[in-house]
Amino acid sequence: MVRDPSREEDPPSVDDVLDALADDDARRIVSSLSEPKTASDISEECDIPLSTTYRKLELLTEASLLSESTDIRRDGQHTTRYAVSFETVTVSLDEGDDVETDREFEIEFTRPDRTRDERLADLWSELREET
Repeated sequence: MVRDPSREEDPPSVDDVLDALADDDARRIVSSLSEPKTASDISEECDIPLSTTYRKLELLTEASLLSESTDIRRDGQHTTRYAVSFETVTVSLDEGDDVETDREFEIEFTRPDRTRDERLADLWSELREET
C-alpha cells in the first residue's frame, strides 16, 4: 500500500504545510530522510521518542511533505516506510482580481519523478482494491 501525496485530489492548506515546517522535530525528520525509513529508524536517528515521532510523521504526511509505503511480508509483520515527497515547496502571494482584497497565499510543490517500482506498487495496490 502506498500513500502518495502527489496523487491526492485536495492539496494541503498553506497553514498545514507551514505549521509542519515550523516544527523543529518535523524539520529534523525531513532532513534525515535521505532514503525511505521506518518510524523506529527515524526515532532512533533523530533522538525523538517513538510516540512523538509518530505524531510528527502524521503531521508531515497530512501536509503532503512525506509519503508512506507499506512493505508487505508473508509473516504478517508489515512495515511502513516514510520518504520525502517533494523537491521544493514554494509559498507565494497570489494577486487576485482586486489587488487590495483578493491576495491569498498559495503553496506549490515540485515532486520527484516516480520510479518504475513506485508505479508498479501503485498498480498492484489498485488491482488489490478492485478484487
